[in-house]
Amino acid sequence: MFVVIRFRVEESRQDEFVGRLATAVEVLSRQKGFVAARTGRNADDPELLALSMEWENIGSYRRALSPFEVKMAAVPLLSLAIDEPTAYDPLDPALS
Repeated sequence: MFVVIRFRVEESRQDEFVGRLATAVEVLSRQKGFVAARTGRNADDPELLALSMEWENIGSYRRALSPFEVKMAAVPLLSLAIDEPTAYDPLDPALS
């Protein structure tokens, strides 16, 4: 399964935000079931940033949000995300 989390961040605050994002990804990457992560800036709207993560399954993603270190380093940042659904199951595993 994969997760897409979007953030709206003023360009003047992005350097600090990207540093926090890197820390969050590093902590999440140590959790069981983590596969990969990517971050990016929207090509048409430079204030729109995204974090995309791949997990073995939805359970591993949800459990990954529970450890203390994740709650301290990642959850506060993730709470700044645009309020929209984030978890997706692939439609065609062959295309994943």
